[in-house]
Amino acid sequence: MSKKELQVAALKNGTVIDHIPSEQLFKVVSLLEIEKLKTPVTIGYGLDSRKMGKKGILKIADKFFEQNEINRISLIAPSVKLNIIRDYEVVEKKLVYLPDELWGIVKCNNPKCITNNEPMKTHFKVIDKTNVTLQCHYCEMKTKKEDIVLL
Repeated sequence: MSKKELQVAALKNGTVIDHIPSEQLFKVVSLLEIEKLKTPVTIGYGLDSRKMGKKGILKIADKFFEQNEINRISLIAPSVKLNIIRDYEVVEKKLVYLPDELWGIVKCNNPKCITNNEPMKTHFKVIDKTNVTLQCHYCEMKTKKEDIVLL
């Protein structure tokens, strides 16, 4: 092992979230409510990456994410990769992708939207996956990535 390599304890069971843009790492930590977990978590910030320059990584013991949690990650870090670990082996690799529609994840920025005035789930269509632009299904207001407020 070279002096530049970082040695982190192997994960027996859980999820590794890799290729998180460094500037988005703590947003992902907050979004997934990592601080509420009772299992060990390893956070790597500003790590060297050939593809990205710098990256972040999360290793979360005994946690396997549901698709709706993965969809939340895609809004702020669409290029991450999830590695599912069982008995110290990678058993599945998942690419995070932004789906065509999102339910109950994003708040509509229109104060007059029905979703802000009635007890109902929000529903957005993803109209631009590259720049992340959403459109409310109910009031049709468009929301750009920098204006997204997660529920």
